[in-house]
Amino acid sequence: MWYAIVGTDNVNSLEARKSARPAHLARLQQLQDEGRMLLAGPFPAIDAEDPGPAGFSGSLIVAEFSSLAEAQAWAGADPYVAAGVYRETTVKPFRKVLP
Repeated sequence: MWYAIVGTDNVNSLEARKSARPAHLARLQQLQDEGRMLLAGPFPAIDAEDPGPAGFSGSLIVAEFSSLAEAQAWAGADPYVAAGVYRETTVKPFRKVLP
């Protein structure tokens, strides 16, 4: 089943985000390589493709896991959690309708 993982950033987390990004992306790439990734990306903190020093307010990942517990465990082990980028992560089942 698909699960939506929403990570909400701590204030002033841009530098921690930059430091942990390679490890974060490696985990996402693994999901992609396994054919389990629907989409992933950050939420810019301002209305701009590149928010510059404003940074990001969080991230969205929609990926396939065998259970909610597995998705929650995967989200909890994200390098952004360990680095203090995310102040909160929410995991919810997701049903893709379109396209």
